[in-house]
Amino acid sequence: MKNKISVFIVMTICTLSLSAQIQVLTLEECHEKARENYPLIRQHSLLEISENYTLDNIFKVYLPQVSLNGQASYQTDVTQINMKGTFPIDISQFIETMNKDQYKIYAQVEQLLWDGGQSRARAKTVKAATEIEKQQIEVSLHAIKDKINQLYFGILSINEQLKQLDILDSDLQANKDLAQSMLKNGVVMPSDLDLIQVEFLNLEQKKIELHSYKNAYLQMLSVFTNEKIGDFVELQLPDDISELPDDIKRPELILFDKQRLLYQSQKSDIKAKNRPVFGLFIQGGYGRPGLNMLEPEFKTYALGGVKFTWNFGNLYTYKNDLNLIRNNLNTIDVQEQTFRFNTTLEMNRLKPEIEKYKKLMDKDEKIVDLRSRIKNISRSKYENGICQMKDLIADTNAENQARQTKIQHYIQYLISTYDYQYTQGN
Repeated sequence: MKNKISVFIVMTICTLSLSAQIQVLTLEECHEKARENYPLIRQHSLLEISENYTLDNIFKVYLPQVSLNGQASYQTDVTQINMKGTFPIDISQFIETMNKDQYKIYAQVEQLLWDGGQSRARAKTVKAATEIEKQQIEVSLHAIKDKINQLYFGILSINEQLKQLDILDSDLQANKDLAQSMLKNGVVMPSDLDLIQVEFLNLEQKKIELHSYKNAYLQMLSVFTNEKIGDFVELQLPDDISELPDDIKRPELILFDKQRLLYQSQKSDIKAKNRPVFGLFIQGGYGRPGLNMLEPEFKTYALGGVKFTWNFGNLYTYKNDLNLIRNNLNTIDVQEQTFRFNTTLEMNRLKPEIEKYKKLMDKDEKIVDLRSRIKNISRSKYENGICQMKDLIADTNAENQARQTKIQHYIQYLISTYDYQYTQGN
């Protein structure tokens, strides 16, 4: 009794230990891990940092702008006052003549009051451009989901094929045991065992190929998810998708909308460039002459006032610039219509394919049952000396092929439904 209890405890501990070692991984978890690990996702934060720096620089135009200037010049003539004949005596001799060499150094402070809305329009353009870059990342990340789906279902398909090969191994072993028993009784030839041994070798070759493919898929999935995924990880079979909605929710559609916003902000920028700019300025300097042009000495001076600028040069291209934006918006409309058309076409292609696999799966179970019955009958016939070993092997392989076809149809059905979901945008 104690020995039985000890064996039970040991088996329980081993079972719990094995369960703790096996990690279950779902398709959704692979999608999330691949998204987090994909290098491009880090560009999200970099884009936000770049946007903040750019916006900060744009609005610094409203900070006082300070400049220091200097100039030394020589001119061939200067302003002179001729008072001869105006007064009883010539007073021109009492008025200093300007020097032909002149010098000045001055500091100027300018304060923008209103730039016509240019800075606000540029800020909108920067934000819109950043949103486009972020959405382009989302489009790239959505494409990663398709690659993860291919790897995930590829591994599931191989796992199911390996399970079916294990069943085939058991069937071949049962045939071998039967042949060995009959060989002892001198009922069959030793070549029957050779036929079975050939099938065992073929079986091992198939397992080697499948394990090679599986290891390659596991390595690629590990790279995408940045996690070690090996035989200790069990990939959970995804749930069946019952509903297949027709509405398109692809990230590309959001990208089209954000591109339209960019062109609208560029239109505001064009209009802002054709408005006047107002500001204040103050200037203080030292030079010869100062503000009094008739004083030949070096003097300090200061002046200030209101500054007004209106550049009409942009009006030459104003109409063409707006027409260009209108043309770009029309191009976006055509691109979106084309994308919706192609996406709808692909969804319509996948729907009949999904229905096809549903109908095939309805027949698979019956085919497997019939093949299993035929195999058992062949084994009974062989045992009674009615059929040969090659016929029994053929029926055994036919049953295995039917099982393989059944699971492949189900995997292909899941792949088609998740391809539809990916195409639709979920």
